[in-house]
Amino acid sequence: MVSVKLVVTGGGTGGHIYPALAIADGLRQRWPETEIRYIGAKGGMESRIVPDSGYPFWGISAEGWQGRKIKTLAHALKIDSEGRKEARALLDAFKPDAMIGTGGFVCLPVGLAAAQKHIPIYLHDSNALPGLTNRLISVWAKWIMTSFDDAEKHFPSFCRKKVRVTGLPVRASIAIADKEEAQAFFQLAPGKKTILVMGGSQGAARINRAMLHVMRKLYQRPDVQILFATGQRDYPQIAESLKAAGVEWEIDAGENSNIRMLPYIDRMDLAYAVSHLFVGRAGASTLSEITLCGLPAILIPLPHAAENHQAHNAASLSDKGGAMVVEDQKLTGPVLLAALEDILADEGKRREMAKCSYSASFGRALDDILDILAEVMPE
Repeated sequence: MVSVKLVVTGGGTGGHIYPALAIADGLRQRWPETEIRYIGAKGGMESRIVPDSGYPFWGISAEGWQGRKIKTLAHALKIDSEGRKEARALLDAFKPDAMIGTGGFVCLPVGLAAAQKHIPIYLHDSNALPGLTNRLISVWAKWIMTSFDDAEKHFPSFCRKKVRVTGLPVRASIAIADKEEAQAFFQLAPGKKTILVMGGSQGAARINRAMLHVMRKLYQRPDVQILFATGQRDYPQIAESLKAAGVEWEIDAGENSNIRMLPYIDRMDLAYAVSHLFVGRAGASTLSEITLCGLPAILIPLPHAAENHQAHNAASLSDKGGAMVVEDQKLTGPVLLAALEDILADEGKRREMAKCSYSASFGRALDDILDILAEVMPE
């Protein structure tokens, strides 16, 4: 069998790295003979995550340049120029049949090097507002795959015919997790509406402050329970505040409490399986996961995300009826409590939001991406 060689690139955040790895895993599963090399930034998150995932990793020089002042912009562009030369040397040595990029600043030098070498370029972008790097590289791309149908309009007009809406691939376990297993794992009661709250892996200070008010008000309410991931940073402070208020939250609190608070949730598949309503940020991966599970949401977009892309993501799901959006600067405890009460009090509204959320999902995202990439594979 002829072995196809592919370069995968994308980095800087998990929103670029994990979709790239999901695509790489899919390629390896469907075409086991495929040779895959991952190019990322030296010292970036990908330099740790990718080798642990079992893929050879090549690091190049790369720095983010978007939004920089003149003084530091020249330095960043110089670093990127060096990275392009390094990428070109790696491509010369490996001779890939195609490049697959998922965005992030490291994708630019690799994409430019691939374009110079006339290597076919395939892009995937996770957000409703595609990243600047992918918008620039789209000029040379053979196909552009997106997670939101809203994304197409942000690419240059002559590139839009190359756009295919595939969705964002997520872990298979997300869609098949068992609810009863999840209830036992978190020691949550059946028959209650479960609110899942999280602000990302590091937590979100404003969401955490609002949740202190919500947890005090909803503590021991018989029809509702809360599963809350605070992030490592704020957990001790929030735990102390709850203790002072007489609120129990530990997993072993059992029936004495309807609050389950953790610094971090490892088993997100089980968290989604047991939940009826989601509260959190509007990252593309999060939205892909909650829509696949049909969860209605209260979304608080991260205000400092690049080009405010989380606001675009949240608006896309809100426009489809699957979410309510609250601006970060307007979020308070009473505001969040009122939004929760509005959805929980109207079962018809919650069910309609859940239906709209699921209708926005892409259950075949990975398969559709692989179907497009199949054109570079041997028959």
